[in-house]
Amino acid sequence: MSEQSRNISDEQSPRRLVSSTTDYEGRIWDVVSETFRLDDDGDPITRDFIRHPGAVAILVLDDQDRVLLLRQYRHPVRMDLWEIPAGLLDQEGEEFVDAAARELAEEADITASQWHVLIDLFLSPGSSSEALRVYLARGIGEVPAADRHERTHEEAEITLAWVELDAAVSAVLEGRIHSPSAAAAILAARVARDNDFIDLRPAMSPWPEHPSQHGSWPRGAVIED
Repeated sequence: MSEQSRNISDEQSPRRLVSSTTDYEGRIWDVVSETFRLDDDGDPITRDFIRHPGAVAILVLDDQDRVLLLRQYRHPVRMDLWEIPAGLLDQEGEEFVDAAARELAEEADITASQWHVLIDLFLSPGSSSEALRVYLARGIGEVPAADRHERTHEEAEITLAWVELDAAVSAVLEGRIHSPSAAAAILAARVARDNDFIDLRPAMSPWPEHPSQHGSWPRGAVIED
């Protein structure tokens, strides 16, 4: 690997914030308008974006080299999408991997004994602060019937399917799977598997890119220049 390749890494880049206001407060996320300067002498720039609590997703891989996919209706795109289990980080103080285990149990009635970080993403960094951590879950078990979560609304229509990893890769490359978390996770899992999973990070690895780890401006904050 070249020296340049080893040095490729996203990094924090705080800029001078002039103002931050909340234009819309939603049930899950807000739309905020922030004005900032790229440097002290630069002109003010204003950007509107979604302030998001972040999320976790899970690529489940069983001992037959199959991944768990679920089909769910997504109203903004008016489509049933094949996805991987995922959920919001909306419970204060919950560890990221614990949130992933909870979402896996709630959406798929599945438990796992082996957890690793598979990939970290910003799903739409030009318009949203949403940070997503995808875990690889192995050592699969089932949630007892008496303890299973009652799914409602769109989740009530969830359909589960176990798909061979190589077949899932083909579905991504042929344009049959459109979920960004599923596509990225499936391709990453293929690479990780072919490398015997040796490059994966422990489940409790730091996640400094998540907004909770570097602070964020509160709703309605205004910072004077």
